[in-house]
Amino acid sequence: MTVGVGAATGVTVEEVLAAVDAVLPAVQGPVRLATLDARSTEPGLREAAARRGWPLTGHPAAALATVPVPAPSARVAAAVGTPSVAEAAALLDGGQLVVGKTVHGRVTVAVARQDVDLRHHGDVEATPGLVDLAVNVRAGTPPDWLRAVLHEAVDSSAGYPDARTARTAVAAAHGRAEAEVLLTAGAAETFTLLARALRPRRAVVVHPSFTEPEAALRAAGHPVERLLLAPPGHLLGGVPEDADLVVLGNPTNPTSVLHPAETVAALARPGRVLVVDEAFADTVPGEPASLAGRADLPGLLVVRSLTKTWGLAGLRVGYALGPADLVAALAAQQPHWPVSTPALAALRACTTPAALAEAAAAAHQLTEHRAALLAALPAAVEVVGAPRSSFVLLRVPGGAQVRERLRERGWAVRRGDTFPGLTGDHLRVAVRDPDTSRAFGAVLAEILAEVRSEVLAATTTSEETR
Repeated sequence: MTVGVGAATGVTVEEVLAAVDAVLPAVQGPVRLATLDARSTEPGLREAAARRGWPLTGHPAAALATVPVPAPSARVAAAVGTPSVAEAAALLDGGQLVVGKTVHGRVTVAVARQDVDLRHHGDVEATPGLVDLAVNVRAGTPPDWLRAVLHEAVDSSAGYPDARTARTAVAAAHGRAEAEVLLTAGAAETFTLLARALRPRRAVVVHPSFTEPEAALRAAGHPVERLLLAPPGHLLGGVPEDADLVVLGNPTNPTSVLHPAETVAALARPGRVLVVDEAFADTVPGEPASLAGRADLPGLLVVRSLTKTWGLAGLRVGYALGPADLVAALAAQQPHWPVSTPALAALRACTTPAALAEAAAAAHQLTEHRAALLAALPAAVEVVGAPRSSFVLLRVPGGAQVRERLRERGWAVRRGDTFPGLTGDHLRVAVRDPDTSRAFGAVLAEILAEVRSEVLAATTTSEETR
C-alpha cells in the first residue's frame, strides 16, 4: 500500500499521522509513504514514517507530473510544478487508487494498492506433469557435449573457482576488454548488484518487461518510475531526458518485441546508466539489435545469460558487459567466488566458435518453429506486437479462465497480469516444436469454443428470465 502525502511547510507529525490514519484501509499489507522530493525532508513527515517504521520516498515534480490522476489541480501545478502530489505519488509505482485525494487540514493524502507481483515468474506455472509453455528455456537442453563439460567441472569442484579463463573467453567472444566483463551467478544477479552499487536520482524501468530489475531496485529502497510502452506494438519511446538510470529488455520479455539497435543506443549519454537486458538476444538470428560489442556508448551495461539457449537455468550463469569503472563498482558488491566452477566451465564452453555456431543454428530453427506456433493459433487470439524471440505474447478473451482450463488439460502458460501494463487476458507462450504447437493450438481452440458457448448460454438464460 502506498500513501501519497501532500503537506504544508511546518506540518507536524501528529497532523500527518491523523490524516493517514483517517484514510488507510483496515486490511493492508506493507505501507510506505511517498511525496514530493521537496517535502520529503519535512521533519513532521520524516518523524511520521519513523514512528510507524514505514519507508518515505520523495519524487521529483517532473516525475509526478507524468502520472494521470483523477483530480489534478492547476493551483498545485503553479505552486510546485505538478498538478498532483498525493494522488500522483500514490500512483507513480502503478497499482489502483483505493482512496482519492482527501484533505485533512494542512495534509492531503491518497492511497493506492500495488497489485502486481513482481516476483512471480514462469517456473511457478510449470508444475510437474504439464506441458511446459511457461518457461522460455530451449527444449532438449543442455546438449550432450555441454553435459559432459559440466560433469567434468563437478569433478574439479574441490578447489575454489578461478574465473580468469572464463572472463577471457567472454571478453574475446564480444570483442571487449576483460575489465569490461562481469561474471555473475545468473543474469538476474546483475540487477541486485546495480541496486546495491548505484544511488539513482531518477530510475526508470521500461515495461512490460522482466520484473526482477524493478524488484531489486525497490528491495534496495530506490524509488522506481515505470514507463509503460503503448500497445499493441509496445515500441520504445518516451524515456525521460533526465533519467539517470534506464532499464529495458531487448528483445523484451514478455512482448517478444525487438527494438532497433539504433533506437536503444540513442538512449545512452554521459551521466546515465543504460541497462539493456539481452538475456534473449541469441534467440534472434544474427543478433541484429545487440549492443554487447558497443564499448563506445557511455554508461551502457548489457546483461547476458546462458539460461535460455543452453538450458542452464538451474546453474545460474550469466554476465554483464560495460564500462570498466561500472563493472568494478558492481564487482565490489559481490561476495568472493560468486560464480561456481561448473558455471565458469559453461561460460568457456558456450563462447567457443563451435558453440556460437550451434546457437546461431538454433536461432534460425526457432524462427521456423515460431511461425508454426503462430499459424496454429485460433483466429480469436490476438498476437501482441511483432514477436522475434522464443516466446509470443497473446491476448485471449477471458484469459484467466482460459489459463486455468489449459492447466486442467495439461498445459502450462505464463500469466500476463504480473507484468506491469498487462492484464489477465494476456498469456505468454513459449515456442516449442511444431507438433507441440499444433496440439496446443487445437486445445486452445476447443477451450475458447467452450467459453463462448457458456457465455452465449448464460446470456440466453438471462434474457429468458427477464
